[in-house]
Amino acid sequence: MAEPKTQPPNAMRDLTETGKISDTDGRHETTQRSLDDELVQKPAESPWMDPKAFPEGGTQAWLTVAGSSACLFVSFGWVNCVGVFQEYYQTHQLKEYSASDVAWIPALQIFFMLFGGPFVGKIFDDYGPRHLLFVGGFLHVFGLMMASISNKYYQFLLSQAICSAIGASMIFYPAFTCVSTWFLRKRGAALGMVAAGSSLGGVILPIMVVKLIPEVGFGWAMRICAFLILALVIFANLTVRSRIAPTRRPFSAMAFIRPLKEPIFVLLTAAIFFFYWGMFIPFTFIVSEARSHGMSDRLANYLVPILNGASIFGRTVPNALADKVGRFNIMVIMASFTTIVILGLWLPSTGNAPIILFAALFGIGSGAGIGLTPALCAGISPIKDIGVRTGTVFAISSIAALTGSPLGGRIIADSEGSFKYTIVFSGVSCAIGTALFVAARITIGGVKMGKT
Repeated sequence: MAEPKTQPPNAMRDLTETGKISDTDGRHETTQRSLDDELVQKPAESPWMDPKAFPEGGTQAWLTVAGSSACLFVSFGWVNCVGVFQEYYQTHQLKEYSASDVAWIPALQIFFMLFGGPFVGKIFDDYGPRHLLFVGGFLHVFGLMMASISNKYYQFLLSQAICSAIGASMIFYPAFTCVSTWFLRKRGAALGMVAAGSSLGGVILPIMVVKLIPEVGFGWAMRICAFLILALVIFANLTVRSRIAPTRRPFSAMAFIRPLKEPIFVLLTAAIFFFYWGMFIPFTFIVSEARSHGMSDRLANYLVPILNGASIFGRTVPNALADKVGRFNIMVIMASFTTIVILGLWLPSTGNAPIILFAALFGIGSGAGIGLTPALCAGISPIKDIGVRTGTVFAISSIAALTGSPLGGRIIADSEGSFKYTIVFSGVSCAIGTALFVAARITIGGVKMGKT
């Protein structure tokens, strides 16, 4: 890549914030094809931005990956169980409520876990991960313990949808941010391993719930899951570390608003918003939709573990490939794939076999959507602002998670129990998100094929 012989002092800042390097007279402009490549080729202003400072491995780095994977197991892995609880509550404690009403429990759960991003990111940047993991672990476990003795709608909202979810948020964000400080070249692969923890949790935890409820009852099923979560949070507290020492800075709302002045950041945020708007609907309704087509309760309850088991591949393999061929390139491919399987496979499916196939293929596509998001955010952010900027993206996207499932439930109610138009809404939302990912990729890398 050609460079001007004289580079202005603020070129690295321009690269980080706008993705471009300009000479002083404005005649030469090089579009960023990969932020990581540019960082390696150019001198860093600060030690924490020096690519040579990233260990790309080592005992503490891999311990952080292991502990962060445990964080995703207990946070997003638990959220991945929403389909099981949506169906269970509709047929047991909350059977007098509509699907749309019950859907507010998983919707609020996802919302509070994602919406806490800016606040958790600010605390992380100021104090590091230790306090967040401790307090978050307590709130998560306490919320689930309270849910185990709940039997009214408002009790489930307060315990599982709010308290537990806020705790999960404080566990979720430090995991991705800490790992990003240890890896640059291998960041996609490392974050994929972390994201795989949520897939593993999404396989084990719903099976535990489904198996334990008939054996020991709902209350003890929730408590056993809470004790497992407690053990993994303790492990995370002992292993997760950030390479960058926390730096206390005065709180400024502009720290969260300023990135929205960058076109690439706005496009990425909008893409994730629309993609998540449609993506969380299958997580919530896949079990109920399968049962409406005559699938047995036993088999339908295993759709969530099948989906999450397949997402292990979606959260690891695409991330590893992204380090080689570009993160935006892989995200565009996987988002397109997700849209196709929703509209082309789930929409016309009525039998057991195609619904099971959809669960597996959607797990792969959506897994990449979740696993690549932190890598995309980190790739367009200064490393010391990754916490705040990633949190801003997830906070805005949490509104999509909050409204998507209730909207889907309302469409089902208005369609007299038919899931057809809810699936269409899901697929169209993902299609809009895919188009915006394409726009973001063109903005940062141009129309030519390349590593972006």
